[in-house]
Amino acid sequence: MKVKDFKWKKGIKVKEMVESFGNLGFQSIELAKASEVIVKMKKNSAKIFLTFTSNMVTSGLRGFFAQIVKLGMADVLVTTVGGLEEDIMKATGAKFDIGKFEADDVELHEQGVNRVGNLFINTESYMKFEDWIGPVLQQLYDKKKRWAVSELLKELGLLLDDENSILYQAAKNDVPVFCPAITDGAFGFHLYLFQQNHPDFVVDVVQDFGNILLCTSHDEKKGVIALGGSISKHHAILCTLLNGGAEFAVYLTTAHKTSGSMSGATTNEAKSWGKVKDDSDIATVIGDVTFTFPLAMIRALEQLDEEGLLNG
Repeated sequence: MKVKDFKWKKGIKVKEMVESFGNLGFQSIELAKASEVIVKMKKNSAKIFLTFTSNMVTSGLRGFFAQIVKLGMADVLVTTVGGLEEDIMKATGAKFDIGKFEADDVELHEQGVNRVGNLFINTESYMKFEDWIGPVLQQLYDKKKRWAVSELLKELGLLLDDENSILYQAAKNDVPVFCPAITDGAFGFHLYLFQQNHPDFVVDVVQDFGNILLCTSHDEKKGVIALGGSISKHHAILCTLLNGGAEFAVYLTTAHKTSGSMSGATTNEAKSWGKVKDDSDIATVIGDVTFTFPLAMIRALEQLDEEGLLNG
C-alpha cells in the first residue's frame, strides 16, 4: 500500500472521502480502518455493543446515536447516567448552548450555568428534570417495587415522544440500555430521595450485570464500538470477556495509551485480557469523537445502505 495524495472533488461522498483516508497517513488510516471494521460487524451479524460517555449526549451526537439505533447499527447500549439525564432533558424541551472553553466559570456559576467543555447547560434544565422524574418514579413504584436498571430505563424511554431521543429509540426497537453507575448524577440523587420515602423501592445494579452477561453468548459473534472510555466502555468489554471475547472492536478516544487508563487502553491491550480475541478485526482512533465517529459511521452507513443491509 502506498501513500496517495488526497484531493477534493465536487460532489464527493463521505464514503469516498473516508476510503481515501486509508492512503493518507497517521490517524486517517485508523479512521478508515475503523469504518471497515464497523461494516464487518454488521455483515457478520455480530451483536454490536455501542458505548459512549455522557458528554457525547451533551453534544449534538445524541440524535445520531438515536438514529443509529433506529437503523439497526447497535444491539446493546452502555453509557453513563449524565447522558440519560440529558437525553430526557432534551426530549422534554431543554436546549443547550454553545459557549467557549475559556468562559469565566465563576460568572457562569453566578448565572446558573454549568459548563461542559464549550457547551452550557442551565441549572433550570435540572430543575425541570426533577419536576419530570418525581411523578415518573412514583408511577414505576406503583407498578412494581424492584427494577433492574435496564428495565427501568426502557420504561422511561416508552414515556418519551422524541425521535431524537436515545431512550425512546432504544425502547421502541427493543435495544437494552445499561448504566452500571446509575447513581453517579442527578438521576441517582433523585433515586436516593425517592427511596427515603419508599424504602422498599430498589434499583438493582447487580441483577442488571446478569442481564448484560446473558444478552449474548460464547457462540454469538460480538462487536464493540467504544466512544471514549470510563465505566461504559469497560462494562461492555467485561461482558465480551466473560463470553469468549469480541471478534470486532473499534475504539475512538482522545486519551492516550501511556496513561494506563481504561479510556486510553487500545484494542491491542484488550487482547491481553481476552476482552478482544487474538485474531479479531480492530482499530483504535485517537481524536475527538464529535467528528471522528460521524465520519467513520456515515461511511459505513453509506456502504451498508448501497448493499441493502440497513433497517430503514
